[in-house]
Amino acid sequence: MQVPEAAAFRRLCAQYRWLAIFMVVSVGALLALMHIAFPLALWIRDGQVRDGAIGAAVFALPTVCYLYGVWAIGHGLGEVARGRLIQPALAGALHRVGLALGIGGLLSVFGVTNILRMIGQAQGGYLYFDVAGMTLGMIGGALFLLGRVVDHAGRLQAELDEMI
Repeated sequence: MQVPEAAAFRRLCAQYRWLAIFMVVSVGALLALMHIAFPLALWIRDGQVRDGAIGAAVFALPTVCYLYGVWAIGHGLGEVARGRLIQPALAGALHRVGLALGIGGLLSVFGVTNILRMIGQAQGGYLYFDVAGMTLGMIGGALFLLGRVVDHAGRLQAELDEMI
């Protein structure tokens, strides 16, 4: 990559980082208002927790994982924008994003329904047939494995560079 192309790529990475920050802050603030601030204000006012407030918060758990995945992507691209080598930044970002998507997918398919069953908010099966959650979980697992491959390739490259 030539110098002007590299500078343009770093600028794009920095812009994406700010987009990720904006998304995480805005969506995270809305989630916090919906599931923490408003129910807390109603609890203080009425002295009791509204029906379904805890269940709604449980439904938001996968979203929190997905937002962390967006944050991790933004963080990795921010490192590239600051001049860090792409390979180590990519390996760490893939690892964190993969974990976030994998855990979010598992929570979406298995965790939410069973937590709701344990707290008495729902009845029914032990898993929720959520194709999007299953897909995100599988993609997360693949990204996690790719992060390990990229990290291993970087270590092998460094070892080969020492030999030369």
